Amino acid sequence: MADSPCKMGHFLGKKASQASEERGKWETKKEFILSVAGAIIGLGNVWRFPYLCYKNGGGAFFIPYLLFLVTCGVPLFVLETSLGQYTSQGGIMCWRKICPLFEGMGYASQMIIFYGNISYVVILAWAFLYFFSSFSGKLPWASCNNTWNTDRCVEINNYNTTANWTSPVNASSSSSVIEFWQRRVLNISSGIDAIGSIRWDLSLCLFLSWVICYFCVWKGVRSTGKATYFTATFPFVLLVVLFFRGMTLPGAFHGIKYYLYPDPSRLVDPQVWMDAGTQIFYSYAICLGYMTTFGSYNKYNNNCYRDSFYLCLLNSGTSIMSGFAIFSVLGYMSVKQGVDISSVAESGPGLVFIVYPQAVTLLPWPHIWSVCFFFMIILLGIDGQFAGLESNVTSLTDLYPSYLRKGYRRELLLLLLCAASSLLGLFLVTEAGAYILQIFDHYVCSGPTLLLMAIFQSVIIGWIYGAGRFSDNIEDMIGYKPLPLFKYCWLYITPLICSGTLVFLLLRYSPMRFNNTYVYPWWAYWIGWFLAMSSLSMIPINMIVKLAKEKGSFWQRLKTTSQPADDLPRMAKEMPSINALLNVQNKEQNDPML
Repeated sequence: MADSPCKMGHFLGKKASQASEERGKWETKKEFILSVAGAIIGLGNVWRFPYLCYKNGGGAFFIPYLLFLVTCGVPLFVLETSLGQYTSQGGIMCWRKICPLFEGMGYASQMIIFYGNISYVVILAWAFLYFFSSFSGKLPWASCNNTWNTDRCVEINNYNTTANWTSPVNASSSSSVIEFWQRRVLNISSGIDAIGSIRWDLSLCLFLSWVICYFCVWKGVRSTGKATYFTATFPFVLLVVLFFRGMTLPGAFHGIKYYLYPDPSRLVDPQVWMDAGTQIFYSYAICLGYMTTFGSYNKYNNNCYRDSFYLCLLNSGTSIMSGFAIFSVLGYMSVKQGVDISSVAESGPGLVFIVYPQAVTLLPWPHIWSVCFFFMIILLGIDGQFAGLESNVTSLTDLYPSYLRKGYRRELLLLLLCAASSLLGLFLVTEAGAYILQIFDHYVCSGPTLLLMAIFQSVIIGWIYGAGRFSDNIEDMIGYKPLPLFKYCWLYITPLICSGTLVFLLLRYSPMRFNNTYVYPWWAYWIGWFLAMSSLSMIPINMIVKLAKEKGSFWQRLKTTSQPADDLPRMAKEMPSINALLNVQNKEQNDPML
């Protein structure tokens, strides 16, 4: 019996290795890097980041953004990637392994991802509609000779730039680009209570998006990793080209000045800080289980710590560069129309579908540029769907591996998820779809939900599992400890900053509005809070169930359900010493002389 602890440790390590082989691994490190890059660099960088800068006072947004990046973004990114690699489990099972009491964290994150998949894909449908429209004889948003145009329509590019444009475009006239977006693509209704009919062309584009996503993910990391060789690299080429083209336009530096010049007065608005924090969580895909899922397919000794730094640098750099590409065009449009830059484009998710279509009409061979640009948007969107679908499916197959890893059951599960999401997504391609999308974006994919997830995540790893122990786990994988700053972030800085931002928001709460004008009916706000709480409620519900199943006093149950699993890699290595200590303690208790 003397060698039984060693045999136990060997058995656990061998069992974990066999389980990893059944799940699969990335064939090369490039597949992991490109897959993560594709997941975190998406429409959040090209559409959301410039929009938030525009909404929150230009360059002033950089101050809270950088603060959240250093204190929350990078530490949590390292935490999640390392957690997945260390446990070799997806978004749910990783928490069961680390701290079973908070397994509900995994369920909450997967519900948020499911909601996000339903709403996120509608942007792909919009992009597909623009993409197909780019093959027409003349770009439909470049002219006013269409059935959806009004008498107030103006073709900006054909207007004499020496004319006196003293009236804003959105007051006395309307540009052809905006009319195409509002009247052709969205055909937006007067409010969320006027849901209208389903837009058949958008619904077909929505169906096409789900079909493509399904066949890119259906074989797991084997298909996803190969697809990202193209989907994660081609958008960068087009973004660089559009960046340099935008910088050469007249008035571009006027827009760049507005982009970079900070307005300190905006920093007293809690929504600016909220948007900065949630932009970090949204674009870095943290607190959602994406990074845990992708990290779980790494080899145990992969240097995920170094990879995380490179990926974070790439992500923020892309966001900033996208802002230059957006605001250079805003500056040009501002000068050409003779209005203030804040009046050039409407605030809202449609920013990229107004400014960028205008930009491609300024380039030689606009049809080619339009096709390339919206193809880039489609690829960026598909990469985001890859991450969400892969995270959902991986988490569920890790929960029931003996059942879902047989035959084509994984593929059938993926088909069920895509079909259900596609049907629910039909609400977002109605005439009130834009209003519904903002509810999802405001309550589910940002705001208090992600902040609370970040607080819970930091407290669990930092205080319950132990920041020191987790640093030792990372050292066991990569050969050296991470910077001490990360330990202090997990323990103190990240939960305190997120808690402060959350309190600040609650104290200065104001109802959500569409385009800063439309006030939602009371029941729409209740739907938003229901979506948010339906995911967060998984945490306390799971805690109650776990504690109810255990035996003993409340403290004994709490202690038992907070212990990490014995089959974790480092726990398996420590099993001999742990069992030896337990044997000594048992011997002392049984010895009558002691």
